[in-house]
Amino acid sequence: MVNETKIHESASTVRGTPVLDCLDPNVQYGDFRDDLNRDGYAVVKGVLPVQRCNEYIDQIHEWLESFNLGYNRNDPSTVREDCLPIIHQKGLIQAYGAPHENFTWGVRSEPAIIDVFAKLFGTEDLLTSFDAVNVSLANRKDLPANKAWAHQDQDPERPGFRCVQGFMNLAPCGDNDGGLVVLKGGHAISKEYHDTFRQEERGFRWTNEMYMFKDTGLKWLQERGYEWVKVNAEAGDLVLWDSRTPHYNVSPKGENSRFVVYTCYAPVSTATQEELQLKKWLFENTKGHSHWPQALQPFVEEFVTPMRNGEPCPYNHWKPRSPPQLTERGYKLTGIPYIKASA
Repeated sequence: MVNETKIHESASTVRGTPVLDCLDPNVQYGDFRDDLNRDGYAVVKGVLPVQRCNEYIDQIHEWLESFNLGYNRNDPSTVREDCLPIIHQKGLIQAYGAPHENFTWGVRSEPAIIDVFAKLFGTEDLLTSFDAVNVSLANRKDLPANKAWAHQDQDPERPGFRCVQGFMNLAPCGDNDGGLVVLKGGHAISKEYHDTFRQEERGFRWTNEMYMFKDTGLKWLQERGYEWVKVNAEAGDLVLWDSRTPHYNVSPKGENSRFVVYTCYAPVSTATQEELQLKKWLFENTKGHSHWPQALQPFVEEFVTPMRNGEPCPYNHWKPRSPPQLTERGYKLTGIPYIKASA
């Protein structure tokens, strides 16, 4: 049974997942795994055809227009809050049923994307996260641009290679476009960094699997030659990064909007039966959770409820407008088929 009260508590210390042994730093793989090993991130080129990406972008536009608030993809004057569902400054959409929209699951279930993670982890038995989408519309005048918010999505007290985050990049992403910024190679110095700064107060975090870097630490990394890199990608590229890699995202400066579906997978073997039961409950109740595929952190709705004019947005019902139509392979990613029958 799933303890719903526990899910909605703001207490956020979660168990540690196993260290992954799928990447050997002494092996040359001849593909994206070398980049991930060396740099802490990788861009896997041409995973989806551009036409397929455009179809998903059309579906996202249709979704935004379906709220009937006035948004029109062809009218830049409608790119404002009163014409749209509430979108976080960083482009995140965690409410409105977005984690379980048909287009979100369509991307997660793409065989070519699953194949990349199957190659990385050496298994077809995978879970996917029920994470957010990112829609950062260009020329938005009613939201301030992001400031750098360097962080890592892994508890510094739990070192080692434990998680690979990712997103499918649906639109071109160049120097002036919204996207990911990473500290190249920062994963390799993660343990030394946290040993050095262990006594520094971490401050508020909604989960222990989140660490915000302070100016003191960023200066320390800079002095050791680590540099920030804007990760550019074409439509159809899959972007991956080690969760120990410091990163943040930036807002669009040019004319291109950002459309991203977060894609994080892990071997089924890294989840407990209790976590698979939780994923089943979350899926059946169209709830989201963070990038950890084991459902370590269900979204705390008090934290992610979109607010409109100081009140919870009345257009948010936590349900997808188009429920997912899953393929057999997509359904396995929910974890439900891996739940063992009770004795």
